[in-house]
Amino acid sequence: MATEVKVPDIGDFDEVPVVSVLVSVGDRVEKEDALIELESDKATMEVPSSHAGVVKEVKLKEGDSAGEGTVILILEEEDASGGGEDEAAEPKIDEKASAEDEGKSSGDKASEGKPSAEGYGNSGGDAPASNAVVDTGSSKFHASPSVRAFARRVDVDLRQVNGSGRKGRILREDVEAALKGQAGPAAGKGQAQGGMGIPPIPAVDFSKFGPVEDVEMSRIQKISGPALHRSWLNIPHVTHNEDAAIDEVDAYRKELDTKAKDEGYRVTLLSFVVKASVSALKQHWQLNSSIHPDGDKLIRKHFYNIGFAADTPNGLVVPVIKDADRKGIVEISKELGDLSAQARDGKLKGDDMKGATFTISSLGGIGGTSFTPIVNAPEVAILGLTKYWMKPIWNGQEFVPQKTLPMSLSYDHRAIDGALAARFCAHLAYLLGDPRRLML
Repeated sequence: MATEVKVPDIGDFDEVPVVSVLVSVGDRVEKEDALIELESDKATMEVPSSHAGVVKEVKLKEGDSAGEGTVILILEEEDASGGGEDEAAEPKIDEKASAEDEGKSSGDKASEGKPSAEGYGNSGGDAPASNAVVDTGSSKFHASPSVRAFARRVDVDLRQVNGSGRKGRILREDVEAALKGQAGPAAGKGQAQGGMGIPPIPAVDFSKFGPVEDVEMSRIQKISGPALHRSWLNIPHVTHNEDAAIDEVDAYRKELDTKAKDEGYRVTLLSFVVKASVSALKQHWQLNSSIHPDGDKLIRKHFYNIGFAADTPNGLVVPVIKDADRKGIVEISKELGDLSAQARDGKLKGDDMKGATFTISSLGGIGGTSFTPIVNAPEVAILGLTKYWMKPIWNGQEFVPQKTLPMSLSYDHRAIDGALAARFCAHLAYLLGDPRRLML
């Protein structure tokens, strides 16, 4: 029976570019196998299959755009009594047996330049040119969804793997051989490496040491993980720590919060930090910028959209307070409450999380004294907050208690130097020292 597999609800994103098609005609896919990769302005996401079967027709290609309801491919559903995964995809050839036969006879065929699966990447002696791993520089390689998933799990780049199957199809054995080559002592000699030349973390069978189980990551973790990884690899992070005395601001906050409770909302310290951040960003515009794609200039933004990390049952999301410079403490407080509630209920729309120029990540309700938040590219700075605490301050005659808010500013050192970051944090602490300064 032919079945259309469509793009499911992907969070209200429309016309998202297709960056990779992970299956080909003839592949057998299982339910939840990844079919395509979409890349929004926030992250790259995999779209899983809603059915199991054999791919009869692929409707999308790299460079196309897709949204909810777009047909990805046509599947021919099969009976569960069918053969194994690779057998279903390639019924005429026992590729595993062929690969094993080739490996067994590799010693006899060395003069012909045929690689051995066990000897793939072996550092002993110079291998013939035909044995070398060829980096095609393209994502167009042939492998079943299960092989692709295995390669992602062990961090092997399939573009750098020579397939031993029919028509260059990459088998699991090829990935395992590439993994051995990465972990070997001569991994730096042309063998497959992790992203950006970083050696991969070797796979470990933890079941040898005790009971284990695989726990599926949440959808938010799957989407945000690659974006965070990309930012950490591409941005030279530096973190500056600063303390702000907030006795007067917190006293004023409590007055406003008492009145706000009667109206059904709350006034938190984060509202004041958002307001203070906007004022500090106006004085130090570089922290409200982005690096131009050509790398030679900064994009100065004359608007102030403040993102804030919201904790939800499925992970962190970052709603955005638009035009925060045009809003007062009360309006910001109400918007913080509304967006946080929508985040917890999973009701945020795509536009609610777009367009941030600066982000605040607060752990104030949990604890901590400092941390290094990861810059949310293409932004160039992010402010981390931890729980405020009473700190003894020497006034020249005696120690007096002071309510202190620890702040951690992570920034992109390509756009911001240490002196600018220190001035920004000092100005932010100055603003938070007296609520009247936020009205200027």
